[in-house]
Amino acid sequence: MLAASTLAGSPVPWLVLTLAAYAAATLLYRRSGSHPLLIPVLTGVAMVVTVLLATGTSYETYRAGTQLLTLCIGPATVALAVPLFAQRQRIRALWRPLAVGLLAGCTAAIASALGLAWMLGASHETLLSLAPKSATMPIALPVAERLGGLPSLTAVGVALTGIAGAVLAGPLARLLGAHDPAVRGFASGVTAHAIGTARELQIHPTAGAFAALGMGLNGVATAVFTPLFVAALGWL
Repeated sequence: MLAASTLAGSPVPWLVLTLAAYAAATLLYRRSGSHPLLIPVLTGVAMVVTVLLATGTSYETYRAGTQLLTLCIGPATVALAVPLFAQRQRIRALWRPLAVGLLAGCTAAIASALGLAWMLGASHETLLSLAPKSATMPIALPVAERLGGLPSLTAVGVALTGIAGAVLAGPLARLLGAHDPAVRGFASGVTAHAIGTARELQIHPTAGAFAALGMGLNGVATAVFTPLFVAALGWL
């Protein structure tokens, strides 16, 4: 009994569960021919959530047990500077449309989240939790916590936003005739953060580089603009 209790309080089971779920999800994704509905994040999350629900484990316990993986997000994000450096000349040439796209994407993401939740009668705490949903997790969680939101709800919003963006990016790009990988990549990075960036890196190096740029810039923009939108909502 003591051994079981000690194991339950250890991060090892949650690290093993997460890595095993991702490995299984990646294998399924490859065998499906890279079907967009079977991206590893979606199926891997489903596996982990199923285990957490079956064992009655809270998100706080799981989050504490996977802190080591969370710490790896920083170095992984910094490593995205490598493909960005390769695209530095084109980024300089496109900085004006990129700035406009960033402003439009960031404001639309925050405003739509707050507006829809507000119209549906969500609580103030829920509004604060969902506002930064389009930023990458290491930025969205501190922003929501500082504003008074629920980190667990923010994490769900960020995950669902990223998964939806990664799944829908391809069909929407084809529908709109956006064939330039830089355009598609930047849009995916702004709206679907790290999950969208990971998907674009698998498709085209240029798309992956611009997705990394969009993800980083939108994270900063979200941290700046979210408090302003929340304050504006309070004036209504």
